Amino acid sequence: MKPIKNFTFLALLLMALLVSCNDEEKEASTSEVNEADLAIAEVKDEFAPDSRVALFDVKANEEGEVYVLKGESNMPEAVSSLKQKLEAQKIAFTDSIALLPSAELEGKTEGVVKISVANLRSNPTHSAELVTQATMGMPVKVYKKDGGWYYIQTPEGYLAWVDYGGITPMTPEELQEWKSTEKLIYLHTAGSSYEQASEDSQVVSDLVAGNVLELVGQRGGFYEVKYPNDKTAFVKKEEAQPYKEWLASLEPTGENLIATAREMMGVPYLWGGTSPKGVDCSGYTKTIFFLNGMVLPRDASQQIAAGKEIDSVKNFENLQPGDLLYFGRKATDTTSERIIHVGMWIGDQKFIHSMGEVHISNFDTTAADFDEYNYGRYLRTKRVLGTNDENIIYLTQSDLFTNDSTDFKK
Repeated sequence: MKPIKNFTFLALLLMALLVSCNDEEKEASTSEVNEADLAIAEVKDEFAPDSRVALFDVKANEEGEVYVLKGESNMPEAVSSLKQKLEAQKIAFTDSIALLPSAELEGKTEGVVKISVANLRSNPTHSAELVTQATMGMPVKVYKKDGGWYYIQTPEGYLAWVDYGGITPMTPEELQEWKSTEKLIYLHTAGSSYEQASEDSQVVSDLVAGNVLELVGQRGGFYEVKYPNDKTAFVKKEEAQPYKEWLASLEPTGENLIATAREMMGVPYLWGGTSPKGVDCSGYTKTIFFLNGMVLPRDASQQIAAGKEIDSVKNFENLQPGDLLYFGRKATDTTSERIIHVGMWIGDQKFIHSMGEVHISNFDTTAADFDEYNYGRYLRTKRVLGTNDENIIYLTQSDLFTNDSTDFKK
C-alpha cells in the first residue's frame, strides 16, 4: 500500500505544479501591455478629455503582429496624432477609424433646429437620457445618421442625438444661404405663430424666447417669418424683434440678466432642459445669458471654467448681480472636487436658480427663509460679465445666425 500512496502523492504534486504554471502563464498573458492602447489613452487625454464635447472612441485590436484601429472620431487632428505616435514607436497598425462626418450624409453636414425646442438625447431613441436642448434657428454640426436620428454638435460643443423632427439637415452652402437672410428673434417667454396676420387664425407652432426665424416682411402688427424647413407664419411684433436690431441693443448688465431671470420664475426643473419649457440648473443660467447675447458652456462643471473667481470663502459682499455661484462637493485627499449645481446672484444676499423650479434662495443666515442646504455646499463664485473668455461665444463678436459669423467651436 505504501508505494501506491507515494505514487498518488507524486501525481497530485505534478498536477498542482501544472495548474500553477498554467495560472502563471495565464496571468502573464493577460498582463501584457497593449502598446497601442497606451498611445490611444495619451491622445484621448490631450484631444478629448471631456467626451461630452469631443468624440474619440477608438480601440486597438491585436491581430497577429499588427494592431487594427477601430472606432470613430470627429477630430482628424487627434487621429493624425495617434498615427504619428504609433509610427514613432514603430508599432505596426492598420487604420480603420471612421472619421466623421459620415459620407452617408451626402454632404448635408450642417443643420438648423426647426422646432421651438429640440430634445437632444444620449442615444438614438426617445427613451434615452435627455442631455440638453436646442432652440429654433440654432445651427448645428451633423456627423452621422442612425435611422431617423442625427448625431449632432451644438455651438457650445455638446454632442448628442436628435430625431429627424428636430432639425433641417443642410449642406454648408445651404446653411450659408440661410444665414444670409434677415432674421427675427422671438423674445416673449412663450407664445405662438399664426397662419395669418391675426391671433384668430390657425396656430402654426409654439415659440419660446430665443427662437430665431427668417424675417420675410411685415403686415400690420405682425412680422411674416419663414422656418428653417420653409414653413411660413406670422408673429406678433410686440413679442419679437429684428435680430440685428436686438443684437445692437444688447447691454449685458447685471440688472438685465436679473430681469431675464425673473421672467422665468416658476419654470419647472427639467434634467437636460435649456428652454422656458423646463430647465435644469445650468440650462437656466445658459438660457439667461443666451438671451443677453452670450452662449455659455452647457453644464455647471463646464461653466465654472469661464470667467474670473470672485469668492470661495462666503464673502458675499464681494459679489455683483449676474455672478455665478457654484455648489457641490469639496475635494478631499482621496476624491476630486465635484461641481453639481449653479445659480445666479441677484444681490441682497440672494440668488436665483433652478432646483425643483426656478426660485430665489436666501443666504442671509438670520432670515426665516435661509437656504442652509445650498449654503453648506457652496464652493465658489465666478464672474463672466466684463470678461472676454474663450469658453464663451459672444454673439456680438461671433454671431451664429448670420453670414458674418465665424465657424463655431467644436
